[in-house]
Amino acid sequence: MIKLIGVLIIIIGFALKLDTIAVVLTAGVATGLVGGLSFGEILDILGNAFITNRYMTIFFVTLPIIGLLEKYGLKERAAQLISNVKAATTGKILSVYMLIRIAAAALSLRIGGHVEFIRPLIYPMAEGAAKNKYGDIPEEQIEDIKGLSAATENFANFFGQNVFIAAGGVLLIVGTLKELGVDVTEKQVSNAAIPIAIITVVLAIIRYTLFDKKLDKVMKNK
Repeated sequence: MIKLIGVLIIIIGFALKLDTIAVVLTAGVATGLVGGLSFGEILDILGNAFITNRYMTIFFVTLPIIGLLEKYGLKERAAQLISNVKAATTGKILSVYMLIRIAAAALSLRIGGHVEFIRPLIYPMAEGAAKNKYGDIPEEQIEDIKGLSAATENFANFFGQNVFIAAGGVLLIVGTLKELGVDVTEKQVSNAAIPIAIITVVLAIIRYTLFDKKLDKVMKNK
């Protein structure tokens, strides 16, 4: 049971709101030591893991770029752009993005992301469409728009990526099933993901349409 000390360290560290990276590294080192590894072996494992996943650090390059774009009015420009489209509503904006994003995920095109698209572009456009139609929006509805905007990215990415036959998720599923003695191909997994992606789009668009109606009712009552 002592080998589970890493889990305890993570729980305590997160509960005390300590530095995340420091907590995880400490948990990893402690687990390795009680598991019989030398400190050098632990460092070797950590180094190999970093080299293998170094492309993940590219994500941090986008943060200062997005910050500069927001500083110089990207969000305001996005809201201004959508204000010129009189027929635009929050639900329609999110529905269009849902279609584009899930199609991109199915083709393994790396567009989208909460930092790169939702915060600086999609959310301001969704909020701008609502304000263009109703004027000032209550805070509760603003928070709903934020949540729906973020959820759109999650829906499209999660349910669309496995449509691509060489996606990491597809390969993981195939590998896991083969280890369990289930003979399945990547194409079969991809084909099974297609109807799920279609159902996701339909349900999402229904959800956005219902939100438009709810927002319209709230603003009329106001």
